Amino acid sequence: MKHDVEQKTDRNLALELVRVTEAAALAASRWMGLGKKNEADGAAVEAMRRAFDSVAIDGTVVIGEGEMDEAPMLYIGEKVGMGGPAMDIAVDPLEGTTLTAKGGPSALAVLALAERGNFLHAPDVYMDKIAVGGGLPRGVVDLDAGVTENLRNLARAKKCEISDLTACILDRDRHKEMIAKCREAGARIVLISDGDVAGVMATTQPETGIDIYMGWGGAPEGVLAAAALRCVDGQIQGRLIYEDDTQRARAIEMGITDPDRKFDIFDMAKGDVMFAATGVTSGPMLKGIRRSPTGATTHSIVMRSKSGTIRFVEAFHNFTTKTWTPH
Repeated sequence: MKHDVEQKTDRNLALELVRVTEAAALAASRWMGLGKKNEADGAAVEAMRRAFDSVAIDGTVVIGEGEMDEAPMLYIGEKVGMGGPAMDIAVDPLEGTTLTAKGGPSALAVLALAERGNFLHAPDVYMDKIAVGGGLPRGVVDLDAGVTENLRNLARAKKCEISDLTACILDRDRHKEMIAKCREAGARIVLISDGDVAGVMATTQPETGIDIYMGWGGAPEGVLAAAALRCVDGQIQGRLIYEDDTQRARAIEMGITDPDRKFDIFDMAKGDVMFAATGVTSGPMLKGIRRSPTGATTHSIVMRSKSGTIRFVEAFHNFTTKTWTPH
């Protein structure tokens, strides 16, 4: 009986998380294509913070909008929820602010949840990452291996040629050598302008055509990506990149005893993990917000590591009902 109650609680909580990402995505979508990324981000943050008030958790934000003096809400250390089990929260209310402002693809509202102490407290610095989806031998790729070696090992594991593989990489000057080595090895590349959580998530679903994610992105986004991959038995490794001694000192201050450590997926997100994301603009995994005169349709994904369940949730939000609270 206790097991049944816990399962029901987990399922209800998973759906509550979707309502939180839906609120953030709906709010951000009003700014889509208007060239105002800060306004879009602010709207998503406010809506997500408000939506947390109805979630039955005792939550602490460990990956959020920055330090208390940098962010008015969803700052690191902020308490959220209406009371319940002690949980750590990792959020990105609008992953892809520039994408939203320009009407680009794959902007998301994202959050992950784990029991207290189970997320890496990552500072806001770069992280070198490599990630693949589920169903592959453990250690099939390695952050310290060369590009060609990783592609060769991944192709062997997938029983295909390197030329059949597609890598997702952020389109940045710092990745020129990596891009050149991928192409030299024969792999195809999808270059993205922003949104590396979406890039990593794409490795989890075969229909996206993405086999591997490589390159530098944000460290907080690495933790969110690790949470998503935990739910599908995927793999990710990451190492923090520091631009100066101040960033290195900040990492140590946040509890990272070896600032040069290579983190694996369980270093970044351990224990039972839940992950939810709602599309703001359309991409290969999630459709963006679609508005009509009477409401809007959202498309979300929610995943649980405990069960390995992946649910896609499509919902219509009717703006004409008396109980509707505008986002």
